[in-house]
Amino acid sequence: MPARRSSRPAIPVGIVFSQTGPYAMMGREMLCGAMLAIEEIAQDPAFDFGFVPVVRDPGGRVSAYHDACDALIRHEGVDHVIGCYTSASRKEVLPLFERTERLLWHPARYEGFECSDQIIYVGASPNHNVVPLARYMIESLADEVFCVGSNYVWTWETNRVMREIVGAAGGRILAERLLDLGGTGVAHMVDEIMARRPPVVFNTLVGESSYRFVQALHAALARAGAAIPMLSCSLCEPELRRIGPEASVGCITSSAYFESLDRPENHAFVARWKARFGAESSPSVDGQATYVAAMLLARAVRRAGTTEAAAVRQAAAGHVFEAPQGPVWIDPSNNHCFATPRLARSMPGNSFEIFWEAPAPMAPDPYLSALNLAGLAGRRHPREEMIMPRPRHLRVVK
Repeated sequence: MPARRSSRPAIPVGIVFSQTGPYAMMGREMLCGAMLAIEEIAQDPAFDFGFVPVVRDPGGRVSAYHDACDALIRHEGVDHVIGCYTSASRKEVLPLFERTERLLWHPARYEGFECSDQIIYVGASPNHNVVPLARYMIESLADEVFCVGSNYVWTWETNRVMREIVGAAGGRILAERLLDLGGTGVAHMVDEIMARRPPVVFNTLVGESSYRFVQALHAALARAGAAIPMLSCSLCEPELRRIGPEASVGCITSSAYFESLDRPENHAFVARWKARFGAESSPSVDGQATYVAAMLLARAVRRAGTTEAAAVRQAAAGHVFEAPQGPVWIDPSNNHCFATPRLARSMPGNSFEIFWEAPAPMAPDPYLSALNLAGLAGRRHPREEMIMPRPRHLRVVK
């Protein structure tokens, strides 16, 4: 996927996504987002420079992310890397970026509870994804939930937040079942869910693990003539197509971006995406966020007049970019982005129907230190079993 040539000064930028391995489809989506932005920057006269993408594929192996980023910094002279889909890969390279004082632009939504001077967190924070999803579940579906997920920090922390919120409402986590990252042996999870029939399933499985699970659970429910709502903070349009036309319908997803978002900037973005990558392609939340990350980086370099990390970080803070997902800007107090939370339901045709969104972009709250769950217990979904009340505030900041 070569970038188009430009006669302007060229700045090398590392692009590190796994285009092979257990979550290869999402890595390729994010690579597309980066390349589209880099090509548009090259054609935009507002920039007197261009980015030269130096692409690396760690193949989904966590240790390979460190090797790829280290080589980019040592041998390719990059000051900035756009990359990492999983939180395991981001945490693997975090010490490298802090030691070398380069910047990692991390596009993926994540679980929070991290704040590094050397990372710009472009994706949604936990108050943008799991918190609105948990509130919706408690108020509209149930306050008991069966959790399945990939065994790494994304699931651990996201389930911890879910547990605290559900507990504050007087509900409970019925079970937490984990699978190795990339594992596809989901039969035991499906069997237990069919035996226990929980009112809701919360899915934080990643890549092929998630696709196999959704397909297997849908088949089991269809055989039994039953239905159980499924919640997710990561399911996106390309994954719906991968899962299949029947099993992918009806999942409730929390995200800052959906392809169906009705705003002029998004209509234009989707048109450019399809023109570049094919009419059957669909930008995902992570592909869009990677596009936003490259655009934020380009604007910060232009304002700073240098690629030096500290100057770029300072120049990036607080400047609004009208992204496809809506206005986005970086909070200088924590290097995370303002974003607009949304909830949607997957529909036939590999699309989402948005049924709720926040009235304005929300400040990032990576440690959920501003979260107040007072009153949630009174809004819980009714159920027969009485459970002892639980504390109303998260205990996440000591």
